[in-house]
Amino acid sequence: MNTLRIYIVGVGGQGNVLASKMIGEAALSMGVPVLMSETHGMAQRGGVVESTVVLGGAQSPTISDNCADILLAFEPMEAVRALSKANADTIVITNTAPVVPFIPGGSAAYPPVDDLLACLRAKVGRVIAFDARKESLEAGNPLGLNMVMLGALYGAADMPLTKESQMEAIRKNGKPAFVESNLNCFERGFKAASEETAKD
Repeated sequence: MNTLRIYIVGVGGQGNVLASKMIGEAALSMGVPVLMSETHGMAQRGGVVESTVVLGGAQSPTISDNCADILLAFEPMEAVRALSKANADTIVITNTAPVVPFIPGGSAAYPPVDDLLACLRAKVGRVIAFDARKESLEAGNPLGLNMVMLGALYGAADMPLTKESQMEAIRKNGKPAFVESNLNCFERGFKAASEETAKD
């Protein structure tokens, strides 16, 4: 199989690392070679969190600049920050709900999300953008944004893993009390991204 490089970015508390591990579990269940890495940074303070998942026969989990096949962004500003990893053929799948940085004494100015999306579209061929936070809240799972984005990955990209293998990985590796809610979030993300993809 061809190598598929997935660069995942968000901020602390969004569940980025867990989502990447779920992809890894699905890959292992299907016998697909997988390499992963993660950078936590100042995650506990809402700082950037980056993960990589490389599927196929790669020798390293590192994704060089301009080499990501998929950029999966849990936050729109972080999608723009990660654009150096993308190229004209990269698929960007991004949540549109911002996480405004906290600054003592007030909040930082945050650019309009439409401007961020325009910046993304100026560099890559496909941008799938939707409000994943809204989907997780409507599913009754405020912490389910990562599962929504995981579903969106399968709804928007041609993955070498099956949707069923990913859902089984969620069942086996998630906390039992949240399994059904997480699967609901996954399905909502899959549907939202599929609908956005159909508009292209």
